[in-house]
Amino acid sequence: MSLLAVAVAGRGLVAPDEPVFRADDEALLRGSVAFETIRSYGGTPFLLDRHLRRFRFSIDALALPAAEGVEELVALVTGAAPPDHVLRLYRTEQRLVATAASLPDDLEGLRARGLSLRSVDVGAPAPLLAGAKTTSYGEAFAARRLAAHEGADDALLVAGGLVLEAATANIWWRRGDELCTPATRAGVLPGVTRELVLELEAVTAGTFPLSDLVQADEAFTTSSIREVMPVVMLDRKPVGDGVPGPAAARLQAALRLRSTR
Repeated sequence: MSLLAVAVAGRGLVAPDEPVFRADDEALLRGSVAFETIRSYGGTPFLLDRHLRRFRFSIDALALPAAEGVEELVALVTGAAPPDHVLRLYRTEQRLVATAASLPDDLEGLRARGLSLRSVDVGAPAPLLAGAKTTSYGEAFAARRLAAHEGADDALLVAGGLVLEAATANIWWRRGDELCTPATRAGVLPGVTRELVLELEAVTAGTFPLSDLVQADEAFTTSSIREVMPVVMLDRKPVGDGVPGPAAARLQAALRLRSTR
């Protein structure tokens, strides 16, 4: 993704190639950063109020300074970027920053073929930051690299045989007419797109073994940028019929409809 616009609290818009974080910021020293990723459709950040609510929760969880003026930063970068883009917010000990970047290439091609996942056991998640979205993605990205090395598109994180989430997305699956997803807890982020799906469909949220997902009729992930993304392979075996399923298609259409309101 290419960086298109950057705004910093107290400075306004700055050149996208200009450094904005200091070398002595806790963001770099210890990874203490709250952030949000939001997809903008037609110049409007989708579900912005929900993202800002989680952003402030994450800031409080990390004991960072408040995000005063974040709405103004959002307006600045959104106005300086093309209508459809990726909006990101960052709160560090010293800086409040908003950026706009281009969307990833070929999302629709990936949606048409579906994802392949590789399960990776990451052990027991730390409970202190449950529900907070921070930049501490080292373990998830290491799992994703392992999955890519074995030919998969992404990693499915599990702990003691229980399903958590994908590296940067929530995971869902369908058994007959029942839609399932892991309940939010340590290791399972309360995704904003996840919250929307829970409003659109009847869902069973709980604690599930990996074998439950293996036997599903279809599966998919949800995230702000990839939206609803079908999963067709898990650990080199097909999920259901091995093709994108009807629930994923139905929810993707509902999400896009909602984004135009």
